[in-house]
Amino acid sequence: MCRNIKTLFNFDPPATEDEVYAASLQYVRKISGFNQPSQANKDAFNRAIEEIAIATQNLLNSLETTAQPRDREVEAERSRARNAKRFGIEEI
Repeated sequence: MCRNIKTLFNFDPPATEDEVYAASLQYVRKISGFNQPSQANKDAFNRAIEEIAIATQNLLNSLETTAQPRDREVEAERSRARNAKRFGIEEI
């Protein structure tokens, strides 16, 4: 899985449109192999991002869980701790 795509479900506050768009952009970049598409592929690239963003938002809206929503700050701190351990970076 692409490390830049973050889990968006079951957070308080819920995922924003910008977060859904960013995940869609990363997905399209990953599967197309393009960071920036050529002029010939730009429309298809942008259309794919929009369609995936819509599908992602529909999925997030339809998912159900009985688990408590996760706190973004707590998850961010856990991520920083994992990265520090993984890359040998001391926390400041």
